[in-house]
Amino acid sequence: MPRLWSVLRVRRSLTLAGWAVLIAALVGCGAKPTATSGDAAAPKTDGAGSSSAPDAGAGGAGEKKPIEIVWWHAMSGPLGEAVNALVDEFNKTHSDIQVKAVFQGNYDEELTKLKAALGTKNAPHLVQVYEIGSRFMLDSGAVEPMQTWIDRDHFDMSDFEENILGYYTFDGKLYSMPFNTSNPILYYNKNLFREAGLDPDKPPRTFEEVAAAAKKLTKDGRYGASFAIYGWFMEQFFANQGALLVNNGNGRDGLATESLLNGEAGVKTLTWWKGMIDDGSMLNLGRKTSDTQQAFAAGKVAMTLDSTAALRGILNAVGDKFEVGTGFLPRPADAKDGGVIIGGASLWMLKDKPEEEKKAAWEFIKFVVSPKMQALWHVNTGYFPVTKAAYDEAIVQENMQKYPQFKTAVDQLHATPLNRATQGAVIGVFPEARQITERAMEEALSGKKPIQEALDQAAKEITEKIQQYNRSIGK
Repeated sequence: MPRLWSVLRVRRSLTLAGWAVLIAALVGCGAKPTATSGDAAAPKTDGAGSSSAPDAGAGGAGEKKPIEIVWWHAMSGPLGEAVNALVDEFNKTHSDIQVKAVFQGNYDEELTKLKAALGTKNAPHLVQVYEIGSRFMLDSGAVEPMQTWIDRDHFDMSDFEENILGYYTFDGKLYSMPFNTSNPILYYNKNLFREAGLDPDKPPRTFEEVAAAAKKLTKDGRYGASFAIYGWFMEQFFANQGALLVNNGNGRDGLATESLLNGEAGVKTLTWWKGMIDDGSMLNLGRKTSDTQQAFAAGKVAMTLDSTAALRGILNAVGDKFEVGTGFLPRPADAKDGGVIIGGASLWMLKDKPEEEKKAAWEFIKFVVSPKMQALWHVNTGYFPVTKAAYDEAIVQENMQKYPQFKTAVDQLHATPLNRATQGAVIGVFPEARQITERAMEEALSGKKPIQEALDQAAKEITEKIQQYNRSIGK
């Protein structure tokens, strides 16, 4: 995705009305939107999905009330509007099912609320969980594998992106349905590339090429690059070198018991990164990707890293000031078998609900991953579709022609081999591990500690937390 809150940063000026027009044009439905979460007209619920509103079509006492499905999500701002638009369209076209989307704060806040709600009537039917929350969801014992409904419904998954499914597949079963998916890409200022004598249509692909370009781009108070000190980037650099972040096949062949953060991939990455800071071609702005975005949009830095989910916002912030180029995440020239890990979040179904309600939730899931809805989601957010058929939709093809930058992340996804490194690590203490990783990155990049020492200490702390977690679940 993205930094735990980074998926909330898209600044596209898209209103619900705008989404309604797009959806109506695509699916040929012009009915009036129904009320959703946050709307004063929305029916009140007790949080468990039982509505206190009158029966739908209250003209007859015996009419059946639609099944209400509660969906917790972490999308705010324009992304929240996009979520509500999808829900509105589903509710308009499914009179027997009504989905209530409930914003629960950022991913961390949402997961904390979910932990408190599990086993109670206040738990939702569906919950959006960031990718690094997968291990907890698996160990919670509270989820119904998506594979159950795929098999029961004979639902064809052949059109879904294999690398996206790979992240959420465990022991041969798909446990959650991918929803908002991203990967990190290199953003660069094509105008500054031209001024420096660099090919604006050939972004640097290796660590060595990035460092050389950064030197040429640094002049007149302008820096060649600035990368946020973000644990997600470190994880991606490991995968792009074909390296595991934790043992036991990144925690997929068995529970992870040890962090491998202090291995060769980590040392090589920070040595390259620190070298650019030390020679003055890299501006260190700390942990916030919002700071590097602003510096890039202002023309203060010529290259930066960010999620594809930030693409729409970056293009809007830059406007016509310069031409934005995008490239693959860089890696060492000698790296092999590497690629990127998908970021973002997926939809999990909780099992402690009546079968009728779980069946209704499954109908909604099928709707949001349909090619038409995924096409709209992609064009208006920057997340790429989870199904290949979405790329055949006219709205996607037109967007790609107008904004070719959107194609970079898709090409990068398709160029990534699916293996244990690129599937991504699964550990129950991922949020804490990211914080520890970022502290080590800060210490190493600032020169407070030697790179190996900083990573050794971080790996030790993460290993201890992993083992504490494993003991807490009796493993």
